Amino acid sequence: MSDQIYNYVITDDLEGERIDKVISELSEGFSRTYIRKMLDEKRVTLNDQNVKASTAVVEGDHIKMCVPPAQELNIEAQDIPLDILYEDQDVLVVNKPKGMVVHPAAGHFTDTLVNAVMWHCKGQLSGINGVLRPGIVHRIDKDTTGSIIVCKNDAAHQSIAAQLKEHSIRRIYHAIVYGILPQDDGVIDAPIGRSTTDRKKMAVNVPHAKNAVTHYHVIKRFEEDQLTYVSCQLETGRTHQIRVHMAHIGHPILGDEVYAGNRKSRWKLEGQCLHAKILGFIHPVTGQYIETDAPLPQYFKHLLDTLR
Repeated sequence: MSDQIYNYVITDDLEGERIDKVISELSEGFSRTYIRKMLDEKRVTLNDQNVKASTAVVEGDHIKMCVPPAQELNIEAQDIPLDILYEDQDVLVVNKPKGMVVHPAAGHFTDTLVNAVMWHCKGQLSGINGVLRPGIVHRIDKDTTGSIIVCKNDAAHQSIAAQLKEHSIRRIYHAIVYGILPQDDGVIDAPIGRSTTDRKKMAVNVPHAKNAVTHYHVIKRFEEDQLTYVSCQLETGRTHQIRVHMAHIGHPILGDEVYAGNRKSRWKLEGQCLHAKILGFIHPVTGQYIETDAPLPQYFKHLLDTLR
């Protein structure tokens, strides 16, 4: 298979921006990390010249990127049962269980969602962004349950990535948080970036933070236990967004061992009580709106019954 060629012409609104950022904005589905890799491998030219990722562009510049065919995967396909919410020849929506890592990484090369979908899809997965995340266009945390979309081809991947970038995908999570939220509805508008004190954590209002907005709605208050059951709709999709935002307003997710500080509960949850319930998107081929509703996991339902 030959390289796939992408050509871009710089318009006035992009003048002065870094070339890696510009390609990320103009392309659909390629991560900044992957674009930098293409630049380092001299697969990107600016006006027929190889340049660095930090090079600024000007109006009228021509960018050419030559993307090599996706490498053969050196990841084991595993026959792991999947709770499938929707599937056709282009996309797959899965209800991910608690404890499952989405894609292989250091310490987790087997038993991930990617291992499972590789078996289920028999090689029909998008190859954008390298070999370790076939079909994966977004992710949820290991200990968060619920809906995640998998793309079976590059066209679907690019379409879903574009919808994620423009924040048009409907994503509603259910969570149980510490404390009693006084208002039935609220909006948390606080930029999120990498913490300056702990690189494994995200934080609000730090250098290079990106716009982040979460809308929440109180479903039920449990006064005796000082807990609140809420739904959270993402307007943006930053790493750990709901966990960081709810902690920011003083109501961290129940069981969150990273953002809940020293708060303890009498329930042993093995991770945060957070579930990606609703996922709505425009189908990349038919143009129809598709929405899935992932049932709450058993531990979540049992906890709600206990609180009631």
